[in-house]
Amino acid sequence: KVAENSSVTEFILEGLTNHQELQIPLFFLFLGFYVVTVVGILSLITLTGLNSHLHTPTYFFLYNLSFIDFCYSTVITPKMLMSFVSTKNVISYAGCMTQLFFFTFFAVSESFILSAMAYDCYVTICNPPVYTATMSPQVCLPILLGVYVMGFARAMAHTACMGRLTFCANNLVDHFRCDILPHLERSCTSTYVNEPVVFVVVGIDIGVPTATIFISYGRSKAFSTCGSHIIAVSLFFGSGAFMYLKPSSLLPMNLGKVSSLFYTIVVPILNPLIYSLRNKDIKIAMKKTLSKKSFS
Repeated sequence: KVAENSSVTEFILEGLTNHQELQIPLFFLFLGFYVVTVVGILSLITLTGLNSHLHTPTYFFLYNLSFIDFCYSTVITPKMLMSFVSTKNVISYAGCMTQLFFFTFFAVSESFILSAMAYDCYVTICNPPVYTATMSPQVCLPILLGVYVMGFARAMAHTACMGRLTFCANNLVDHFRCDILPHLERSCTSTYVNEPVVFVVVGIDIGVPTATIFISYGRSKAFSTCGSHIIAVSLFFGSGAFMYLKPSSLLPMNLGKVSSLFYTIVVPILNPLIYSLRNKDIKIAMKKTLSKKSFS
């Protein structure tokens, strides 16, 4: 038992739904999504690594996007799958904060690497003669470092703000993962610092990459050639903004959970499909790799 005003040592995640008849079908549905995501991402990473003609800045960023998606999905999905088959889905306080940290780290890193890919697309279309010099390794590596530094800084900020709170004895959290807003509702202490931090930091992490992407695509007139990328970007940033950039009182938690599914489950499964099925270079690399295996 935990005293009414003392901090809890574990949380109970309520999961996606309380309807028992849906638990097993949802388990197999999301297990299928996860398997497709992992197979698609690992295939994309393998193809990019094995084919030398894909060792370019464009595929360097795509390789890292795939790595981020793999980690991002793995941080969330296995624990969510457990909620469908467990009678009581418990996560320790330390485990919850760890999941929150890595979820934030990879989510923010994804938002900024999408910006880097948009800039790469802009340079490819608008300045092809200077592309090699503009997107040299001396430029790409610092950009990538900046992506991960931004992700780490944001993850530290959110986790530190969450760590200052004391959580009440009612440790049932209405969500399928450890997230900021549902846990703020379980705080016994004031959240006056956390709420502005969430709004401002998430606003920057969504607003700056979104502006960069649409300005880059607009100036390069790349909306027609990069339309699939725009769809994935819109889903990722749109669902994130819907979740975090509205007062929590205006967003029922059930809608919040549905919104979370888009940027935690749908986007990681879409990215490898979009960048493989709609990409000529990836198709060529796949044919070469398969033909080598068949020949051997």
